[in-house]
Amino acid sequence: MIQRRLIPAAVFAAAFATAPGASAATTYDDVAPIFAQRCIMCHSGDGAPLGLRLDTREGVMKGSQKGPVVKAGDRASELLRRVRGESQPRMPLVGDPLGQEEIARLEAWVTGGLAPGQSADKPAAPAALARPAAGQPVTWAHVAPVFLQRCAKCHSDNGIMGAPPEGYRLSSYETAISPADRVRIVPGNPGASEVVRRIRGLSQPRMPFDGPPWLPEEDIRLIEEWIRQGAASASGAPAPIPVGARVRFEGTLTGQWAVDGTPVAVDGGTRIDKGPRIGDRVEVRGSVGQDGRIRVERLRRR
Repeated sequence: MIQRRLIPAAVFAAAFATAPGASAATTYDDVAPIFAQRCIMCHSGDGAPLGLRLDTREGVMKGSQKGPVVKAGDRASELLRRVRGESQPRMPLVGDPLGQEEIARLEAWVTGGLAPGQSADKPAAPAALARPAAGQPVTWAHVAPVFLQRCAKCHSDNGIMGAPPEGYRLSSYETAISPADRVRIVPGNPGASEVVRRIRGLSQPRMPFDGPPWLPEEDIRLIEEWIRQGAASASGAPAPIPVGARVRFEGTLTGQWAVDGTPVAVDGGTRIDKGPRIGDRVEVRGSVGQDGRIRVERLRRR
């Protein structure tokens, strides 16, 4: 009788793993570049939305204030559902969805057991922010990372403050330019755009709310230029002027009639309260005209 010698399972598995053509297990080293390039512009640091930090394997494993986002072997892990668009909002919030190869790589890592790899304990650095070249139009693709890093942690659904303050969301292009309630971005008119006024400190409270530090001057100028050029989408399509949309902001009366240097339209139908003079703090309430200029309905000294 021929004697067959049984090979221990562990030895067999090891031999198979090292055999020519065998697929190596997916580790954190394989997925860390995805997190660095597409996720940690928001999900890093103390202000990460819901405390979810994706700049280390430890952060991924820890999850958010709502619980784990990955579970070894579970293809239905919340992180995977978000990048596939099965849970909302789909991630990443800005730019194109992850490609099929990137999603497959994340799935392989999760279902394969969340192997650590060699870089598990090394914090990933976010990819450099894209800046327009000289003469290139400024689009949402250029300013979105600024909003997502410093603003969307509050101004988004399920932000660190719960509901977004005053219902205003800066987590997508559509919500940023939305005239619902009142318009905060007036295409072509940065001086009348409440977003600019808040980040410059012309209107109070100054934003971001967790500042200082405030936004760098370079970022503020980028946002101003984006609005001046028409607040274009990532594809370059300018936003329509929200004619008739409500506007409300406060600032300093600097001319007849101008607020912090931005002309506003005052006529016989404007209600003027408390006799404001040049140099006074005033509140402006009105609407957006056909030319993007603010038609003042009420001007009140504060």
